[in-house]
Amino acid sequence: MSRISRRSLLATTGMGILSGGLRRVLGAASSSDSKAEKTPAESQKEPLALENYQPASMLHLKETQVPRARYPVIDFHTHLTFSAHVVNGVSLGAERRIAGEPEQLLPIMERRNILALTNLTGGFSSGLESTVAQYDKRFPTRFYTFTEPSYNLFPQAKYPRLQADAIVAAHQAGARGLKILKTLGLSLREQTTSGKLVKVDDARFDPMWEACAGLQMPVAIHVSDPLAFFTPTDRFNERYEELNNHPDWSYFGGGFPSNAEILEARNRVFARHPKTNFVALHVGNFAEDLDNVAQNLDRFPNMYVDIAARLNELGRQPRAARKFFDKYQDRIVFGTDATPHGDKFPQQVFNDHLYEIYFRFLETDDEYFDYAPAAVPPQGRWKISGIELPDGILHKVYNQNAARLLHVTAG
Repeated sequence: MSRISRRSLLATTGMGILSGGLRRVLGAASSSDSKAEKTPAESQKEPLALENYQPASMLHLKETQVPRARYPVIDFHTHLTFSAHVVNGVSLGAERRIAGEPEQLLPIMERRNILALTNLTGGFSSGLESTVAQYDKRFPTRFYTFTEPSYNLFPQAKYPRLQADAIVAAHQAGARGLKILKTLGLSLREQTTSGKLVKVDDARFDPMWEACAGLQMPVAIHVSDPLAFFTPTDRFNERYEELNNHPDWSYFGGGFPSNAEILEARNRVFARHPKTNFVALHVGNFAEDLDNVAQNLDRFPNMYVDIAARLNELGRQPRAARKFFDKYQDRIVFGTDATPHGDKFPQQVFNDHLYEIYFRFLETDDEYFDYAPAAVPPQGRWKISGIELPDGILHKVYNQNAARLLHVTAG
């Protein structure tokens, strides 16, 4: 074995000695040492899982803290109870599961200036009665409960009349409105849980819509999902991570109607029942196309929208969103889709941070901030900017519009 002089060693390895070059030349490095001492260039060549990519922004921007809403808030869109018996996306039983007790919710409501929560999924029959007793009757003016269709009755020949009568009974029990989940249009079938999908504008529901009109009960309607959920889950889908984590949220193919078909059927219902007030949830289920939502609002005076779980869409088009709020300030209600202990879905988990984000979006002109309390954006990898609404519009969105629909008073 030939001897290696210090000078020849330096000439051969250069500054590589500082990063393990000496060991490599002398053959003294173990395989474990080599792995531990990879150069930055070598490390950069290793693939990075998308789920582990959490880039830190280098921007230096204003960060406004908004711990309390400027006006008392009626959150028109929360989920405090759920059906205990669901088959293939259809609620079949009256029994309810409680997601959050009133005593757990009220402290956050006080801290954030939340006047009232509207629990859209209050159920039907005995389940509705227990929900109203648990929330509305114990804490009047702090909780309002909506009823839901009695899909367990759907196979019966007299369902149209039975459902209309159920709405009347629900109103008498204390329900403030009717909630339509995307069960209608994407889950309910001719044999309730099997067979052909029932369309949103099925005439069997006409008596139900009319019953709501007669009782002045608003209908909170959610019959579709983000546009990306109706396209392939591939490298071109901007909600790829979300759909990859929840493949059952995809409605691409599989015999499902398109987003356009669902919304067209919904619009036919709006046109057929002009005396019924419909709140098209999630910015009319088409926050990606505010021009389309605007056209529908112009066409249907009985249509309103909420902003629940769509800050990700509104906040990435802040100038268009601000114009939208300016024009339709009397027909937009505040909502979050908040669910107690809903940590798996940070864009709608009921907590202090979620409300602070909503207030920051509505009240400030801050730029490039998170739309959900999560390390990784859950509804697309982007950030949002605020729209800084003036006081007059802010007051309407925070409580006046919802109070008018619910027939209650607000601050």
